[in-house]
Amino acid sequence: MFKLNSKFEPTGDQPTAIAKLIGGLKSGQKHQVLLGVTGSGKTFTMAKIIEHYKKPTLVISHNKTLAAQLYKEFKEFFPKNAVHYFVSYYDYYQPEAYIPHTDTYIEKDSKINQEIDRLRHAATQALISRDDVIIVASVSCIYNLGSPEDYKNLGLQIFENKKISSSELVRGLMRLQYVPDIELKRGCFRKTTNEIEVVTPSAQEVIKIKFKDDRIEKIMRASISDPEELEMKDLKYEKIVETTVFPAKYWVTSDNKIGLAIENIKSELQKHVRHLKKEKKFQEASRLQEKTLKDIEMMRQTGYCHGIENYSRHLDFRKAGEPPHSLLDFFSSKGEFLTIIDESHITVPQLRSMFTGDHSRKSTLVEYGFRLPSAIDNRPLKFPEFQKRIQKTIYTSATPAKYELEIAGKNGIAEQLIRPTGLLDPTIEIRPTEGQIPHLVENIKARTAKGERVIVTTLTKRMAEDLSEHLAEQNIKVNYLHSEIKTLDRLKIIKDLRLGNYDVLVGVNLLREGLDLPEVSLIAILDADKEGFLRNATTLIQTMGRAARNVNGHVIMYADKITKSIDFAVKETTRRRKIQEKHNKKNGIIPQTIIKTIGDFDLPISQKEIRKYGDSNNEIIFFTNGSRQNAMKQLQKLMDKSIKKMDYERALELKEQIRKLKSESI
Repeated sequence: MFKLNSKFEPTGDQPTAIAKLIGGLKSGQKHQVLLGVTGSGKTFTMAKIIEHYKKPTLVISHNKTLAAQLYKEFKEFFPKNAVHYFVSYYDYYQPEAYIPHTDTYIEKDSKINQEIDRLRHAATQALISRDDVIIVASVSCIYNLGSPEDYKNLGLQIFENKKISSSELVRGLMRLQYVPDIELKRGCFRKTTNEIEVVTPSAQEVIKIKFKDDRIEKIMRASISDPEELEMKDLKYEKIVETTVFPAKYWVTSDNKIGLAIENIKSELQKHVRHLKKEKKFQEASRLQEKTLKDIEMMRQTGYCHGIENYSRHLDFRKAGEPPHSLLDFFSSKGEFLTIIDESHITVPQLRSMFTGDHSRKSTLVEYGFRLPSAIDNRPLKFPEFQKRIQKTIYTSATPAKYELEIAGKNGIAEQLIRPTGLLDPTIEIRPTEGQIPHLVENIKARTAKGERVIVTTLTKRMAEDLSEHLAEQNIKVNYLHSEIKTLDRLKIIKDLRLGNYDVLVGVNLLREGLDLPEVSLIAILDADKEGFLRNATTLIQTMGRAARNVNGHVIMYADKITKSIDFAVKETTRRRKIQEKHNKKNGIIPQTIIKTIGDFDLPISQKEIRKYGDSNNEIIFFTNGSRQNAMKQLQKLMDKSIKKMDYERALELKEQIRKLKSESI
């Protein structure tokens, strides 16, 4: 089922860990922990377990950057299997909200990354049609996604000689939210006299259907590896006998269900409007009625409306308070599946916290007449609901938390402290804070002179910015990471560090779990004695682990006192280092820096040519289809938006930018 492609064989304590975890799975143990140090090959161990266990697998990571790295590695390990990526598809997201004390309504504003949306559809379609599936996901996997049964059953089945006219098929496609277009685009179809071409929402296939006498005469399919092939290459079609066209969007429902769902929505509307009027909230009642009736009419006509997920409880015919369908339900529809929670000490708390913030915001919207009470059930899973839906689970971390250790028990923990190349945990040096910056600069220059890289962690974004500026003034090639940098841009910065375009990376809390940077030999931790989340024992061990992929790995902690966290982190790192040294001595191993090729991330945007148009605040950056025409269209949209907001100064700036681009194109 799964075929692992690797020139390596398990080494060190990998065979023991693999055997223990596979044994646990086979004996029915639901929860296990892989306690593996940085660079010990936890991903390879996971791959071997997936190969042996032979079940669809969900790998959950706590952020998109690490999910991208895992996705890339699993794609390399399993080139013949269905490896997919499922994360939030928003480049920008401002949720709908209401702030009562200032009477401020914030309309939902978002920008969907079409490429990541495409990958999400590819993931769910793979789960429906294949068994050899690995999906690397962020916590987006616990959010409302719609019913997998509806998604599957609403698929339009087409086969040779099926009696259906081209106009009937068009109506069916539009019901599934496909859009007619003269160009071949994802989630669109193109119709000619006796032919229809459909591009699937995953953009992995184009289905060409030929008609004759109101029957399907022939079906052909072209497979696509890159969506740009739709425009750039002649497609190669092969003849097929039958296929299923899945919905272009989630939350599409059947005609017979939509009518009943609308009646239920109207009943809830009447009840809640009466409640609001009883509370003397006449404005709220009027606002809710107008908004909901508008949505109902749109659903009646097209089967869809903007924000349809807020009505998902009615569309799924769930009771109040019942959990929504999520990606986990798509996995459950396969029967048995395996869950791997990567960097569990961070991911588990994140899974726990998702529900609370969402519930608070939605409750306010309901109270003030912006949403029906049922909108509250468009939500992420509560942690107990998540626990109920997962089956056999492996938690991986260099520093597993109390929850994972307790739920797995002593017999459910596999340690992996030996690195395949014999690398040791880094040496540690504690220095006083006085004169720390000159000392840091001196050490950075010594490392970069040998072609090695450096990571520096600070406590605040401002400190990271100021330090980056100072290092740049010292002629050091430096960049810094912070939370406002977009996911795919972060991938590029990390790759540029490996390539040597930068020698130093400064950050706050984005440089810890899972970043695979063998070129980094020095980690500097400023203000290491400031106890708190960013300087607790777990964080310190994880941060120091970034230097454990290089034979010259070294950590400098700048601190004026030894805190409990520093003491524990140093002792635990020293304990592991002694075990590793003993193993190396016994087996005659000489430590070697990990050699890892610097390839492109197999993800949208990161591998595309970047084109920029405009300047300063009005700059438009395109990663795909970066034509001047597209840039002008985007600027026009921004200008129209500014006019609506009565921000005429911004609108004039954008208008001038459009004029410049037009003159340059002549």
